[in-house]
Formats: sequence, structure tokens, C-alpha cells
Amino acid sequence: MSVLSGGPWEAYALKYAERNARVRADSFLFDDHATGHDMDYYLWVLRRGKRAIVVDTGYDAAEGAARGRPVLEDPTVCLRRFGIAAEDVEEVIVTHLHYDHAGGLHRFPAARFHLQAAEMAYVTGPCMCEPALRHPYTGAHIAQMVQNLFSGRVIFHDGDAQVADGVEVMRIGGHARGLQAVRVMTARGPLVLASDAAHYYESWIARKLFPVVVDAEAMLAGFRRLPGLAAKPAMVIPGHDPLVRRLFPQVAADANGCGAWRLDAEPIAKAGEILAGFKR
Repeated sequence: MSVLSGGPWEAYALKYAERNARVRADSFLFDDHATGHDMDYYLWVLRRGKRAIVVDTGYDAAEGAARGRPVLEDPTVCLRRFGIAAEDVEEVIVTHLHYDHAGGLHRFPAARFHLQAAEMAYVTGPCMCEPALRHPYTGAHIAQMVQNLFSGRVIFHDGDAQVADGVEVMRIGGHARGLQAVRVMTARGPLVLASDAAHYYESWIARKLFPVVVDAEAMLAGFRRLPGLAAKPAMVIPGHDPLVRRLFPQVAADANGCGAWRLDAEPIAKAGEILAGFKR
């Protein structure tokens, strides 16, 4: 990235849901351990002065009920508590169109959506005839993105691209055909919102495949690429790891266990030691 004309960005993870009735075999292919393995659900906010970019939209209570995965708090409420009204957001980066990352598109009526062209082609093509491939997607969400396209509110990217000064999307693939990570320049250097290019720190550090995978080779290539995009290993932020909440300071909280964590802040002193424990 070049020198920023507008200064560094702040980055935040907002937790809105969790799934704790999981085991390691649910998180890592070829890992049959029955040990519990929790999962958090986040959306992210990039902020510089009065400008805010939202990364992914989460899913709402109706989607959670349909899938048996209730939300702790509606993602738009999380944003509102953080001082952001979804209806006023002008830019949303959608890392991919799985239900838990694109389940609230309709909540952002003024936004332009940044999406990989490969992801839209995949979810509107013949692969969706296969139940196993379409399972992570919800048809209504895809239809909403098509409507956004016809209203002129989708910006397609074909690979790596700049979204704003100091904010880039990096196509990774693997978990989804058009999965993109987000690289943002902070005061501590480049930080990467990996989204589901790495569900957990352990995913990319130990090269462990997530069971939902379209292209295993691309997922493994993503694991190798991610650390080179960030200033430090802890600054590769996984998509669903509860460890994020241990490593970074909490800046907002509520009674439901949700809240916001500042990712561009210095992580706890033992961050390196903790992550080293995941080495292959």
C-alpha cells in the first residue's frame, strides 16, 4: 500500500452470535476430536474520522431461526450501539455470499456493495443445483444482491482491488468461489480481515482445512498468503475465532455477551506465545 493521504484506519470486530455446541471435527477437516470448539459470528467496521466501511452484514433472527442458529443481538443493533445506522452506510464489502455474511443486505438501502465477480457467477450458476454446494447460501439473499445489481449498487472486483485509500480486497477463494479478504492500513501497519479464508487462527497457522470448502487447494494457498499481507500474525483476523476477543481490547459491551473489539490496537502481551502454540 502507498502512503495514506487521509491517515490510518481503525478496525473493529462486532460480535452478534455464537455457536458453542460444536466440536473440533466441525472446524477442521480430518480432525475427529470430540473436544468442544466454539464459534463466534462477527461483522466488522473500518473507520477513519466520519467515514465508515462495513464488512459483511451478518444474518437476522429469521435466518437464525430457520437454521437453528439464533442471534444474540441483531447485527444492525450492534452497529447502532457502535454509533452507526445501517440505513446511512454508503459502502459495504461483502467477503462472500454465505448466509452468515450476507444475510442483512436489505438493511443497507443506501450502500454500494463490493463483491467478487466470481462469487456472483458461482451463486447464480449450475453449481447451485447441488444441495451440498448451495447449503451455505440462502436464495433470498442472492436475489437481494441481484436486485442491488439492477439498481446500480454493486461494484464487482476481479481479483485484488482497491476499495478506498488504504483499503483493499484480496481474492482468496477456497471456502467460497469468490471469497475475498480485506486488507486495511492501520497505525500499526497492514491488518487483514481474513473472513472465512481462515475461520480460526489455528486454520492458517496449522494449515487445517475447514469442512465447508469448494477448492481445497485454493484454501491452502490462502493460508500461505495471509500472513504475508499483515504486519504481524495476530493482525490476520480470522472470521469466527473467539480468541479474537481474548487478544484485543473490548471497547463496547452489552448484557447479551456481544460487543466490539478494537483490532488495530496492540494485542495482549502473550499474543505471540498463544499463536505459536498452533504451529504444525
